[in-house]
Amino acid sequence: MSLILLIVGLALWAGAHLFKRLAPAARARMGDPGKGAVALALLAALVLMVLGYRGAEFTYLWDPPRFLIHVNNLLMLIAVFLFAADGMRAPLIGRMRHPQLTAVKTWALAHLLVNGDLASVILFGGLLAWAVVEVIVINRAVPVFVPKPVKPGATWKAALATPVALGLIMLIHNWLGPQPWP
Repeated sequence: MSLILLIVGLALWAGAHLFKRLAPAARARMGDPGKGAVALALLAALVLMVLGYRGAEFTYLWDPPRFLIHVNNLLMLIAVFLFAADGMRAPLIGRMRHPQLTAVKTWALAHLLVNGDLASVILFGGLLAWAVVEVIVINRAVPVFVPKPVKPGATWKAALATPVALGLIMLIHNWLGPQPWP
C-alpha cells in the first residue's frame, strides 16, 4: 500500500506541475484561485510521497559502495547552491535556464547513488524523470530563453548560505534516520 501512496504522490506532483504547460486553457480558466488548487495538490503530493516512502517495506536492489556518500554530499552541495543562488537571483544563475530543476535533478541523482532500495528508486528516479520532462515541456512551450534579472553580490550570499542550509538538511536527515555522513 505504501508504494501505491508513493506512486500516486509522484503522479500528483508531476501532474500539478505540468498542468499549466499541458493544459494552459484549463489552467487559465481557473484564474487566481487555481494557484491555491495547485498548491494544495502539491502539498497533498508531498504528504503522499513522504508517507509512501517512509512506510514502504525495504526491498533490497543493490548495496551502494560507501564512497558514494561523499559523492552524494558533493552533489547535494551543488544542488543546494543552485537552488539558493536562483532564489537570491545570483548573476551566475541568471544565465542558466532551469537552475531549480537542475538542482532537483542533481538532488535526485545524488540520492539514487546512495540508496539501493525499491522505494528510493521509485521516489528519486520518479522525481528525476519528472524534472527532465518538465525541462523538455518548458523548453517546447517557451523556446526562447530570456535571462533573469540578477542582484550583484547574490552569488557570494548564496555561497555562504549553502553550507549552512546543507548542514541543517544533514542534521534533519540524521534526526529522521538516514545518515548523510560516513
